[in-house]
Amino acid sequence: MKQRSTVADYFIHAFLMLLAVISISPFYNVIITSFADPAAVNEQSFYLIPTSFDLSSYEMLLKGSYIGYSVMNSLIVTLAGTLVNMLVTTCGAYALSKKGMPGRGVMMSGIIFTMLFSGGLIPFYLTIKNLHMINTYSAMILPVAVSTFFLIVMISQFRTIPRDLEESAKIDGANDIYILFRIVIPIVKPTMAAITLFYAVARWNEWYYAMLFMTETKMYPMQLFLRNMLLDVTKMARDDMGAAMVAQLSQIYPDGLKMASVVLTMTPIMLVYPFLQKHFAAGVTLGAVKE
Repeated sequence: MKQRSTVADYFIHAFLMLLAVISISPFYNVIITSFADPAAVNEQSFYLIPTSFDLSSYEMLLKGSYIGYSVMNSLIVTLAGTLVNMLVTTCGAYALSKKGMPGRGVMMSGIIFTMLFSGGLIPFYLTIKNLHMINTYSAMILPVAVSTFFLIVMISQFRTIPRDLEESAKIDGANDIYILFRIVIPIVKPTMAAITLFYAVARWNEWYYAMLFMTETKMYPMQLFLRNMLLDVTKMARDDMGAAMVAQLSQIYPDGLKMASVVLTMTPIMLVYPFLQKHFAAGVTLGAVKE
């Protein structure tokens, strides 16, 4: 029998719809502003209804040869970095999930210690320099090869797997590598999909280590390239000569470039997310219900 909706149900639905509108409106404003003409934006106190269509901001961002290098660098760092992240996190978590592993307590204490303290920026930079990793992809990948938080999450997830599965596989002659990749990983696939997405987003948004260790413009990832471009345009717009130059470039203004850069950087992740949404939702809720 179908239940009748009460006044409380309508109130809850209206409240949730209001929250959805509040959450979506900033993204909507970013997208329409990135395609808007500066004059049209200035006419409205809050640009809500699109009244123009202008690609000048995107043309300026995509102009030049260095944008191609930056996109390629971001793709390499994202793909290679995420692969290294998942390989190190998965293998390390599987080994540390074994209570009989020699030195496990010392290793876990050292891993947790890194969550609370760091060696400092100067020793970190000198270490990367002494390893000859300046202006290399390794400087953007290896220092963040593993996240302590995700490693602990994977350790907890591996411990939920019944030991009988592994013991029966060992009786049949399987080694630890076979058990990990053919038995254990398929069981925790939802959790791995969620962690992979988090790692990929972090690698795609990488700019800090590139700013520290990259001195060649051709090695800049897209995030650092766009950041430097926005800083240059904003600086130009603050003085009279720079404002005149910016005005000549099809009325391009810093806010439009900022919105266009946000759209460009979030589009790849938004295209990938729908394919991982099912596993992502299952991964973040796995273990929430205890029996």
